[in-house]
Amino acid sequence: MTTSSTSPGSRATVHGYPRQGPDRELKKAIEGYWKGRVGAQSLTETAAALRRANWRQLADAGIHEVPTGDFSYYDHVLDTSVMVGAIPDRHRAAVEADPLDGYFAMARGTQDVAPLEMTKWFDTNYHYLVPELGPGTEFTADSAKQVAELKEAIALGHTTARPVVVGPLTYLLLAKPAPGVPADFQPLTLLDRLLPVYEKVLSDLRAAGAQWVQLDEPALVQDQPPAVLSAATRVYRHLGSRDDRPKLLVASYFDRLGEALPVLAKAPVEGLALDFTGPAAANLQDLAAVGGLPGKRLVAGVVDGRNVWINDLGRSTVTLATLLGLAGTVDVAPSCSLLHVPLDAAAERDVDTQAARWLAFARQKTAEVVTLARGLTEGADAITAQLAANRADLHSRAASALTHDPAVRARTAAVTDADTRRTLPYTERSAAQRSRLRLPLLPTTTIGSFPQTAELRTARADLRAGRITAEQYEERIGAEIREVVAFQEKAGIDVLVHGEPERNDMVQYFAEQLSGCLATQNGWVQSYGTRYVRPPILAGDISRPDPMTVRWTRYAQSLTDRPVKGMLTGPVTMLAWSFVRDDQPLAETARQVALALRDEVNDLEAAGTSVIQVDEPALRETLPLRSAGRAAYLAWATEAFRLATGGVRPDTQIHTHMCYAEFGDILAAIGDLDADVISLEAARSHMQVADELAEAGYPREVGPGVYDIHSPRVPSAEEATALLRKGLEAIPAERLWVNPDCGLKTRGWHEVRTSLEHLVAAARDMRSAL
Repeated sequence: MTTSSTSPGSRATVHGYPRQGPDRELKKAIEGYWKGRVGAQSLTETAAALRRANWRQLADAGIHEVPTGDFSYYDHVLDTSVMVGAIPDRHRAAVEADPLDGYFAMARGTQDVAPLEMTKWFDTNYHYLVPELGPGTEFTADSAKQVAELKEAIALGHTTARPVVVGPLTYLLLAKPAPGVPADFQPLTLLDRLLPVYEKVLSDLRAAGAQWVQLDEPALVQDQPPAVLSAATRVYRHLGSRDDRPKLLVASYFDRLGEALPVLAKAPVEGLALDFTGPAAANLQDLAAVGGLPGKRLVAGVVDGRNVWINDLGRSTVTLATLLGLAGTVDVAPSCSLLHVPLDAAAERDVDTQAARWLAFARQKTAEVVTLARGLTEGADAITAQLAANRADLHSRAASALTHDPAVRARTAAVTDADTRRTLPYTERSAAQRSRLRLPLLPTTTIGSFPQTAELRTARADLRAGRITAEQYEERIGAEIREVVAFQEKAGIDVLVHGEPERNDMVQYFAEQLSGCLATQNGWVQSYGTRYVRPPILAGDISRPDPMTVRWTRYAQSLTDRPVKGMLTGPVTMLAWSFVRDDQPLAETARQVALALRDEVNDLEAAGTSVIQVDEPALRETLPLRSAGRAAYLAWATEAFRLATGGVRPDTQIHTHMCYAEFGDILAAIGDLDADVISLEAARSHMQVADELAEAGYPREVGPGVYDIHSPRVPSAEEATALLRKGLEAIPAERLWVNPDCGLKTRGWHEVRTSLEHLVAAARDMRSAL
């Protein structure tokens, strides 16, 4: 063992851990609380038990420094808003009356008060609640949650527990102007007011026993102007100069820090946590270029915290050995919080045994971190067996027939530019579609799914358990479709959907019918609040053996004379909401998925479907965080959509849908999709996207949402009318559609019926006024 390849006492740690519990106990407790079946004390006890279990699992696995503060009832950014006292005025009375109910009201809204806006956390599929700030915002420190959870951990023997807090720069850069505040207000101007709050929180955490506190600054991996870099210098010079604070570990992840790295390297903080996976691997060269971190702690994120593939331990040991010469101490961690992966791959009994060897969920990634830390401390000889087993598993994956299908590869290689183009331009297609569909002005529709009722979930579970036959299950699905179609006809909706009762998830449903995909039974990942999804695993080359949606779409169309949309999930979203193979370019996998979807689109059209929606809500969230990679990404992403949809007739109308993201960065790409109609989330953002599309000169039809489906509140017809009126200020009536923000799967029928009736009433009122 040589000193150049080992580190005395390298520690293993993680930035965060899945919150839900092995059986989604947190989700069940919170939803029970909302419905009045679970009391506040029972909820807090469940949460405390889950925290204890997580810390115990981590410590037992060999993690030296467990995180605290990463646990949340709903969202860690919302927790930060509470910590700094940034409570919107409309929610303040509720928070003061009952902090827990007020917290959930900010997240979900009430019948009388709108929630905070929700959008994607950088380029992940996790959603956060957007802070609302204005010139009059006054911050006040409330460190109760952070201090209480730290004390819990210390009392359980985790004396080196490290609180994790969203950093002040990232918090302000994620914020938006509050309603009524001019749109050009810059929340970063509030930095001097915010810093004393962080000083107080850090002081409180030190007094509670924190040796280190982690401040997360992922916003610094994005392209930032000089003003932000100057603010970063000022923030950490200020916080670092305080005497009554713990040691500071500034963490950033998801991409390379770039021009922010020298700023943080020179800051008077004791350590940095950096991502060294994927595009962030460039942090290694960048760190060397700035002279490293002499005398400081480096927490090296060499295990990918966002994907489910096993780590290449040999490659990681080489990276760690290089890093040893660039910092005072080097500890080992995942690249980011393990919030973004499922809990335990060992729980997946139905995954092919060979493929199971390739998978690492949160528990397995924790073990990888511990192994690498041991190797860094004791030398590679100490982990010889683990390295050999890892090499065998990596070879198994590379040599598997699952990962290489010659027929799929030949088909993707044969794609031409003509395959990605409709035969006529939009202006000519639009005339043909209007002649075929004969829709009224301001046509109404929904985004696709209708409520997934308890009866539907029970029927699906009964089918899996063998308690009902396939024929009985299909009769239940048919009955639900009949009810959904009948309701839409009665409500006066113009373009119908079948409601998707047969689908467990908009990505998983398709992945389970595509070759090259793996499905999990327990691979739950938090999307937002209590909404958990089971992302499929795109492990090999993708193809479609048989039609996936034609049967139920055709059945729904047989029940009505109104057009019924065929509903598909687009290629980019299939990638973004899955765990995707990392052994070939994303563009290649996207093209494979697009060709599979093209077959489905063509079959739907052949079955008489006149409107086909191919959803791409993830187009924006998958946008590279740095501008240098965006043009290439958008080129293959939009090509994949056009490849999926380019084979239909001119009079077949292609829709797409996007939601809960910032669309301003991709307006040109939205045009490049060449969809005939796009529907977008707009209710919480007060029609912001309609204005953006108008300013960009978007020429096609648009459906900005007028019903926020992520809140239980039922909007009145007057609210929907007001949003429609605002939409008409940007989009001409002949190109404006009326629809909800998103699918209705998570809502109850009692909310959906009234809300859609109000939506239709608003459209009729506006038609009569035009």
